Parts: sequence; structure tokens; C-alpha cells
Amino acid sequence: MAEPLPPSFAALIVDDDAGVRQSLRLCLEASSPSTSTRARVLGVGTSSGALEALERGVFDVVLLDLWLGSESGLTLLPEILRRQPGTAVIVITAFATFESAVQAMKLGAVDYLPKPFTPDQVRHATRRVVEAGALKRQVSELEGRLDEADVEGFFDSATPSFRAFLQTAARAAAADCGVLLRGESGTGKNVLARWIRAHSPRAGAPFVSVNCPALSAELMSSSLFGHKKGAFTGAMADASGKVQEAEGGTLFLDEVGDLVPDTQARLLRFLNDRSYERLGEPRERRADVRLIAATNRPLDEEVRSGRFREDLFFRLNVVTLTMPPLRERREDTLPLARHYLRFFTRSRRAEPLSFSAEAEQAMVAYAWPGNLRELRNAVERATILALGSAIEPADLGIPVSAGPAPWGAGSRGAAVVLGADVSIEELEREHIARVLARAPSLEAAARTLGIDATTLQRKRKRYGLA
Repeated sequence: MAEPLPPSFAALIVDDDAGVRQSLRLCLEASSPSTSTRARVLGVGTSSGALEALERGVFDVVLLDLWLGSESGLTLLPEILRRQPGTAVIVITAFATFESAVQAMKLGAVDYLPKPFTPDQVRHATRRVVEAGALKRQVSELEGRLDEADVEGFFDSATPSFRAFLQTAARAAAADCGVLLRGESGTGKNVLARWIRAHSPRAGAPFVSVNCPALSAELMSSSLFGHKKGAFTGAMADASGKVQEAEGGTLFLDEVGDLVPDTQARLLRFLNDRSYERLGEPRERRADVRLIAATNRPLDEEVRSGRFREDLFFRLNVVTLTMPPLRERREDTLPLARHYLRFFTRSRRAEPLSFSAEAEQAMVAYAWPGNLRELRNAVERATILALGSAIEPADLGIPVSAGPAPWGAGSRGAAVVLGADVSIEELEREHIARVLARAPSLEAAARTLGIDATTLQRKRKRYGLA
């Protein structure tokens, strides 16, 4: 019995015989009783039809007849791979010779099927190349995640509010809808985006991450949506863009608030009807992509100032998840620190290290204004600088006592959290300090707190936060 096909893939059949196209489609769309295959199969009979299909969609595999009437499929093969470098091409022909097989492989084909072929042969060859392509994407993604130390520990939380947050995130992930991630810098929004993808119906499909601030204003739209050769100075060849790379999967836009107006307009159109155009190309394209966006900016403030489109904000803001800062996950501070410590000692093949009691006390008391990123960097620093087997506060670069910190400890050195043994004044000071830390301006902080800016300035001086 033949092994089942992958659960989801896209295939293009290029054969001038309509009967062969229909047979191949039936082979690829059929699924075994124990599996559910969601195949997108398109058949065309000419090289021009194939090129048009490649312009309009992305395919995991192309089954290419060696002869298309009077045309040679070997002439079309290099053009297929130029337009979609990640596509696997299987050559099929009724005139199989050793020379033609060698020539097809030299031109980039990955397999060769002689006619007549059986359904099992077609399914086996297709399954093999599709799974090989998926494995390459997984390896590439894993290489990009090596710096995300021990993400399992990130979601193993002892904080009841964060566990409830993850339940909400899981429902959003399963819904396959767009998600906007908000929160302070360093809270792990990019890690959460990958977690949502892993718990979504698109878990096995591509995950393409785009750091929007790293894109130049001139090339931002081109980077996302692609361009045609000659579309602008320096466009020496066609470029597919990140949207096409993410076909069938998830596109993550980190710091979406940095998008320029032209790209905001293009993104809005794409979110509305899943269509877009490459720069310099009038042809409309479509893509099946789930969008996850993240920002540490108050986008509602950006909308009021005119820097961000209101209609785009509403399209992104359907499901919003706000990542809590680390100071609101105090129960998780030590477990996360130990996860990072294991990661760095293991990656450096160093001797086992542990935190001293003073280091653990300091980590719990410290406010971690840089959140998870700061904690991770502090632990990495400590694994390098620690002289003995125990890590001390000085190795971490944090104070022994966090009492004087703007937020993080009360007058008795205890962490300021709801229900702790602290006064109302200490709670107010803590709350004001936290709001000030993430607000873009004094006026914005005052609006959040429900007081006027003059009152807030007076309280800042009173609590030593000015």
C-alpha cells in the first residue's frame, strides 16, 4: 500500500494531453481513508499557460511533460526554476532515454517518471519531493530560531494570569485569523508569534518573519510584495517578495508601526481581499497567507497623530494579544532564568552553573525593564563572567537589592505586587512608574492613569520618579 501524501501541498501539471492531466490530478487529490489531504492541483497544456500559472501562484511541485506538442519541456524547465527557485520539478515523458534523464537532472529536475506510470509511482514521487521541500524549510526555520533560547520554558508559566493569557492565545491560533501582538520591547512577541503558528492549522507551512524597522523606506513595499525587473533603479531582476514566500503559511510583521504610508496602503488592500501587485507589474496576484503583526508602539496614538492609517489599524486589531512585561510574571522569573542558564551552559559545553541565593533574590526583586531580552542577556553574561560554580548578582549586572529601583520593590525590599505587604502609596508609585515606562509621553501616561498632566508631574516629584 502506498504511503499517504502530505496533508497540504500545491502542484502544477504541465502536459499537452488533457487525459494525462486529469489522471495526474486524480492521483494527487485522492487521499487514503486514514489521512486528509488538502491538495491544490492546477493543470495546463502549454508552456505559456505554465508561466502564467507560476506568475499567479506558488507551487511545491511541478510535473512537467518532456514534450508539449512541438515544444520541449527542457526549454521550459530553467524558466520554472528561475521564477520559483524552491519548486521541485518532476519530468514525465513517454520517450524515456538515459540521455534525456541526465539532461533534465542537469537542468535542475529532481525526479524522472517514464510513461506509462502507475498512481502509486506518481504519489510516491510527489510525496518524496514535497516532504524534502518541507524539511528544507524546517531546517532553515530552525537555524533562524537558534537564538531563541529554550522557548519551551517561556510557555511553562507559574503565573495564573499568564496561563489564562495563553489559553486566549491558543483560541486565536486555532481560529486562523489575523492577530496583533502588543507589548513592551523584549517581552517575547516574536516567540509568541511562532507559538501561535505552531498551534494553528498552518503549523507545517512556511513562517516568514519581517523586521519592519530593518527595511529601508524606499524598498519596504518591494521587500514585502516583490517587484519586476526595471521597476526602479537597482531592480536588476524579478523579486518575489515576502508575501509570496509565505504562501500557505504565516507572515509575521515585527514592529508593524514602522511601515511607510505606501506600504500601509498595499498591506490594507492585501488584508481586505488577499490581492496585491508587484512593483512595476500591473498584474494582480493573490496569496493565501495568515498575518501576525507586532508592535511596542501605541498604535491608537499613531493613528491620532496621522502616522498610521486608521483603517489598517482596525483591520489589524481584530484579535489583539498584549504580552505582559516580566515584572508582572514574577513567579516565572527564576524558572526562565534557569532555562536560559541550562541553554547557555549546554551550548558552550561549560561546567554546570547555578545561581546563588543572593542572585536569585536579586533577580526576583529586580524590575527587568528590558523584560525577557534583558534577563536572557544577563544570564548569558553571567555564564561568561562567573568565576566559580555559583553565579552572583555582580555576574548578572543587577543590584543586590532592588529597593531603590523606580519600580520593583517596596520600602521593605519586597516586590510590589497586588496583595503583597505594601502600602497604598507604594502600590500607586509602582503603578505610575510602570505606566510611565511604557507611555510615549507624559500626556499619554496621564490619560492612561485618568489624571491630568499637572497632577501626574506632581506625583512624579513626590515619589522620586521625575
